[in-house]
Amino acid sequence: MTSSSSMMRARPERRHRRPAPLVPLPTAPRIDSVYCPPFPLDFRPVVGIHRRGFTDPTMRWEHDVLWRAVRTPDGIGTIAMRQEHGTIRASAWGSGATWLIDQLPALCGADDDDAGFDASRHPLIADAARRNPGLRLGRSDVLTDVLISAILEQKVTALQAFHAWRDLIYWHGERAPGPRRLWVAPALDTWRTIPSWDWHRAGVEPPQSRAAVTAAASGIADRLHAAVDGQERERLLTSVRGIGVWTAAEVRIRTFGDADAVSFGDFHLAHEVGYALTGQRVDDDGMRELLEPWAGHRQRVIRLIFASGVVEPRRAPRLHPEDHRER
Repeated sequence: MTSSSSMMRARPERRHRRPAPLVPLPTAPRIDSVYCPPFPLDFRPVVGIHRRGFTDPTMRWEHDVLWRAVRTPDGIGTIAMRQEHGTIRASAWGSGATWLIDQLPALCGADDDDAGFDASRHPLIADAARRNPGLRLGRSDVLTDVLISAILEQKVTALQAFHAWRDLIYWHGERAPGPRRLWVAPALDTWRTIPSWDWHRAGVEPPQSRAAVTAAASGIADRLHAAVDGQERERLLTSVRGIGVWTAAEVRIRTFGDADAVSFGDFHLAHEVGYALTGQRVDDDGMRELLEPWAGHRQRVIRLIFASGVVEPRRAPRLHPEDHRER
């Protein structure tokens, strides 16, 4: 029989607390639009890359409709998108609705330029490019959400990072306009003032929470958007304490659609690239050498490798996440 005191000690702190019920938001005016991309488009993987796990409160798939809530430069907004007969039908709500509609082509890869890309350098890449003509590199033009979520993913499993992202948004974000129960990530001022115990309760290690607060307070957004290329953006990002080349690359990929960004330092990426291109594992230096013939399009090659379906066989049990709150 277990004593009451031991039962109290054994009871874990609840990891995921949903927000208290809120008064429904007034129905926001809706803006409708149809985007006709002048290129083949595989909508789901191109736009779905911005979703941070199945529990992301800011993005949700409902059958073939993608709902996305964003804090835009004009205010918060929600957009619903669906691919239909070669077009993208979209509806948007909130003060950021017009911005979301105007930004939709870039999100779908309208700014992606594959000039100079030679898929024939490797048979796997050539085959993947032939079978995936609609693979585009889109850009979100949203910096804060991408930067904070990338920091949360430093040195932890994706599952841990996605849970932390979900919890922090539920606790400190706000309801998104529109007919679905979506949430918008916190504003910069809010990220700066999240108390240390909430970072801890969400399972975020102190180095990551400090980096997130430092990044939110750095005022780097305007300088990044004014940067002329990916190398300058990487230099600006890595000048912020707590942001390394991996985090900088993740921001370049999602915010700016950088076709050459490579997430060096990733736990799995070099292994997957090496296995796909040579049949064996390589380290970061080996991956850099393998991708060098495609300089300027290295991220495009990585995305084609993922699209090819070639995956390195698992060699060991999955990593068991360590919860530092139990120490």
